[in-house]
Amino acid sequence: MIVVLVSLALIWIPHFRQKKLLEAGESGVRQQANLELFNERLAALEKELSDNVLDQKEFDSLKQELEVSLLQDIKQGQDESFNEQGKRKSALWPSLMSVAVIIVAGVMYQRLGAYQEMENTAAATPANPHAGMSPEQLMQMRVEMIEQQVAAEPENSQAWFNLGHAYMQAGMFDKSISAFDKVISLVGEHAELLGPKATALYYKAGQKMIPIVQKLIDRSLALDPHDPSTLLLVGMDAFYTADYQKAIDSWQKILESDRSDIDRKAIISAIDSAKMRLQANDGTMPNDATHANLKAEDKAASAETAAKTVTVKLSVSPELASKVSNTDMIFVFARPTEGPSVPVAATKVSAKALPVTVVLDDTTNMGGSVKLSESKNVEVIAVLSKHGNLKPEAGDLRGKLASIDVGGTGDLVLDTEVQ
Repeated sequence: MIVVLVSLALIWIPHFRQKKLLEAGESGVRQQANLELFNERLAALEKELSDNVLDQKEFDSLKQELEVSLLQDIKQGQDESFNEQGKRKSALWPSLMSVAVIIVAGVMYQRLGAYQEMENTAAATPANPHAGMSPEQLMQMRVEMIEQQVAAEPENSQAWFNLGHAYMQAGMFDKSISAFDKVISLVGEHAELLGPKATALYYKAGQKMIPIVQKLIDRSLALDPHDPSTLLLVGMDAFYTADYQKAIDSWQKILESDRSDIDRKAIISAIDSAKMRLQANDGTMPNDATHANLKAEDKAASAETAAKTVTVKLSVSPELASKVSNTDMIFVFARPTEGPSVPVAATKVSAKALPVTVVLDDTTNMGGSVKLSESKNVEVIAVLSKHGNLKPEAGDLRGKLASIDVGGTGDLVLDTEVQ
């Protein structure tokens, strides 16, 4: 509505101003006034654009209409013999433009005006230019931006480092490895470069600790025994293979390093998850000296994250127990029971660890904008895959918890065989 009113004002105000000047016979003054009015309206449009009242497309359209109106005024100003027929024609032009603006606004409102999906806030907020884009599209856009930076600055080691991580997050592991190799060639071999390269190779190998990955880990830890990227990889692999004590020890070393460039809260949450699984597996807790050594703020973070987790005890029904192999992998993911039905957390664990306790939290987020901690209730689904794929295939086992409160605990039984 505001855009329509502004458009009509931009059409009719110059018309009436022109008519007044014509009646006074002040041709030169009229042209000067039109130019001043044009500059005033253009400045107003530019301010509305900067304030996000108008988007770029609307601004360009209104600016073009303003320019057309100015040209029409100048053309009419050059003819000093306007008769009554000429005056009637000058009124026809803004009338047609007004009708066109109203029709276009109506069509755009019907097709694009999803007002029911907008939040009514006290203060107007600028529209998200990336709204509607999938996580994959956003990641591809980020990759392309960094690629452009690297192309412009081929010797920028930080840009290459960022590109390597972007490639890895996008699943482009070969390109990620090449990017980290480029950084190493520019600045030399350092632990903080070997760790990410080992991680890319690890994912390329299907999350397996192949010899070349282990070799890079050994070289990295020889250079820096507390390198976060390398210890995160070691702990993650131990976690996935159900060696929870090794995972705890690896992640604990990161906390003990007192580095400022790490997400302590996320690491503490991962350690707590590993402790809970270790306790569920053998009924004992790891050495609590690690918890005693935590800083006060780290203990507070541990308590805070515990209230924003979903703990699920996984088991398999007796009827299907014979169909489980130690080489199988279990994928577990949660999605809100209300709102968008998209996964907000996911993890995986080896089937040989069954029965096992799985903890989902924001550290297991799948990269979307919605977090587990922002949900009240979630649905939890588990798939025991015999093919290594998240999508169920014939012979896989499935189980589901229809609803569980965030902060709660539930039992999930794999009781259905996929046909």
